[in-house]
Amino acid sequence: MGLSPRIFALDSFHTYGSKRTSLSLLAKDLGYRYVFYLRQCQAGGIRKLLFAIPRKHLSNHCGIEIGPCVKCGGGLYLGHPWAITVNGNATLGTNVNLSKGCTIGAENRGQRKGVPTLGNCVFVGVNATVVGGVSIGDDVLIAPGAYVNQDVPAHSIAVGNPCRIIPRENATEGYIVRRVSGY
Repeated sequence: MGLSPRIFALDSFHTYGSKRTSLSLLAKDLGYRYVFYLRQCQAGGIRKLLFAIPRKHLSNHCGIEIGPCVKCGGGLYLGHPWAITVNGNATLGTNVNLSKGCTIGAENRGQRKGVPTLGNCVFVGVNATVVGGVSIGDDVLIAPGAYVNQDVPAHSIAVGNPCRIIPRENATEGYIVRRVSGY
């Protein structure tokens, strides 16, 4: 199957404004390095074998749990990559920013059983939690500390616990920079 090199170029552009991978950036930016390893593992074949151990090591070091099975578009950005958890069956759109301590997890029972689907241009704040078979629309800001267990329409801000939704055009403006693929 293989992963398109374009996807990682989009991640690089979203993070640094350049579509080229820099060894110095890989050395000093843990979030960028983790996304690089993740994309290599998602590519399959020999790259998956070569990068599985360094990805797992960095995952253990930083407490990042994002498996290669996660479906995610280009422009994935891990800001302050510590204690980030994403369920292996979750779907992340293009230009998704995940902050320190956030969780994108499953709900195992009840009405909201399932895993989240995040749209394009979604910012997930520090210690925010998104659980269950919910759909998060495009251009959504999930505020720090929010607990989201309901659908969030496009162009909204989700705040608090329980979650309140505030409609807002350009909700992620200033939070997601260097957007890729026209978003």
